[in-house]
Amino acid sequence: VQLQASGGGLVEAGGSLRLSCGASDRTFTMAWFRQAPGKEREFVATIGRSGGNIYYADSVKGRFTISRDNAKNTWYLQMNSLKPEDTAVYYCAASSKVVGVTSRAYEYWGQGTQVTVSS
Repeated sequence: VQLQASGGGLVEAGGSLRLSCGASDRTFTMAWFRQAPGKEREFVATIGRSGGNIYYADSVKGRFTISRDNAKNTWYLQMNSLKPEDTAVYYCAASSKVVGVTSRAYEYWGQGTQVTVSS
């Protein structure tokens, strides 16, 4: 399964961005991770195939929303009230199984899209 992420860019603090990730085939669990310079990759959000089993990292809860469109094999990350600390490369990930927040559990990864939030 190939994943293609898009939607990153430069935005001022308090602004919004919407990331998209398209998959070449059906997947079960879809997620977003991010990696800031000098830091390890961290979990952001995940969603199950039915649209349930939604989990967020505490740092983005209430500001980010993950959703999916199974007809398009695409999932999204709506990011509102962005902060400079949200600056990172965002990666979409997918699994053919029910998985959680650990990056090693995901078999498929997109190429990453840069999100930069200026203060």
